Amino acid sequence: MPGWAIALLIVGGVILLIIMFIAGIYNKLVALRNRFKNQFSQIDVQLKRRYDLIPNLVETAKGYMSHERETLEAVIAARNGAVNANKTASANPADPGAMAGLMGAEAALGGALTKFMALAESYPDLKANQNMMQLTEELTTTENKIAFARQAYNDSATQYNTYRESFPNTIFAGMFNFQAAALWEITEAKEREAVKVSFS
Repeated sequence: MPGWAIALLIVGGVILLIIMFIAGIYNKLVALRNRFKNQFSQIDVQLKRRYDLIPNLVETAKGYMSHERETLEAVIAARNGAVNANKTASANPADPGAMAGLMGAEAALGGALTKFMALAESYPDLKANQNMMQLTEELTTTENKIAFARQAYNDSATQYNTYRESFPNTIFAGMFNFQAAALWEITEAKEREAVKVSFS
């Protein structure tokens, strides 16, 4: 075999190895991105469950808390804002702006729910209402599931970000437009307070 043919085979082999190397990085980035997007969809499922519970909770409380109309309306308004922000984030959980909007809307909803629950505790008949007790228990369970789903999402997003930012992966991530995943973070101290939903 002539020397030029051997050189051509070696160059072709090196090019093939480089292509396979880049394809491996690309495929792993895709897999990790899909994993954190799937984890976000688990948060989405639980948030939708919470959004469905809140109107029932407010409707049950209306008869008992007629003087607290402003608080009830604030809860519904915060819920509607969170629903809209969640739709935007669900469309593209890799968009940091959409995720920031969702986190802000969720913080507002958490604050409104905390105020609502604190007021509801001062109504003994409401606390004893069977429907209210069932709804608050479902809400508590849902809040726990949301917390676990957020933790799983953050784990997946961190794994993706770490791989994406590692060298030489960062070069190819930039070339193929793989953006960093936004972590679900608590930025304000008031957001760190858990929504208390029990009437014990």
